[in-house]
Amino acid sequence: MAKKPGTTQALHKVIMVGSGGVGKSALTLQFMYDEFVEDYEPTKADSYRKKVVLDGEEVQIDILDTAGQEDYAAIRDNYFRSGEGFLCVFSITEDDSFQATQEFREQILRVKNDENIPFLLVGNKSDLQEKRKVSLAEAQARSQQWGVPYVETSAKTKENVDKVFFDLMQSIATRKARENQIEGAERKNNKRCCILL
Repeated sequence: MAKKPGTTQALHKVIMVGSGGVGKSALTLQFMYDEFVEDYEPTKADSYRKKVVLDGEEVQIDILDTAGQEDYAAIRDNYFRSGEGFLCVFSITEDDSFQATQEFREQILRVKNDENIPFLLVGNKSDLQEKRKVSLAEAQARSQQWGVPYVETSAKTKENVDKVFFDLMQSIATRKARENQIEGAERKNNKRCCILL
């Protein structure tokens, strides 16, 4: 689809959160470059940008891959503040990483002060079923409690990798459209008020 001259592409800012070693970087790199990186150096914090087609429109996704163990709460809070949507990742083979999602969710809600922020709970390493420590039922129960979608992925086999990024972008885009409608309606009302005065 051709872009209208003078229109800027929508940019959706996604933040990857989760404990160290759960596969945040592997998911990001698989989505960005279609490659699985087995031995990856722990991330400081990397930012990636890619053009994709969402609902027939070319948009940009900006992914911030955080380190999981941010040394400074202030830095972490700044990351969270800049995000429009969050992929909260744990490994289905590590119960600790699943328990840690609770804290990540609380930190995000504290910083954003918004219960309805676009958010997906992601159980990574679904190719390691024989090492599973977190049951599907347990993860689904948490996602229902939070009112967010739950998806299992494998950065290795690429299962559901594109899905989680596109689902989150869709959720961000829908929210922005709704906010723009509300702002537009408010502007109209303000104009009407001014005319009446």
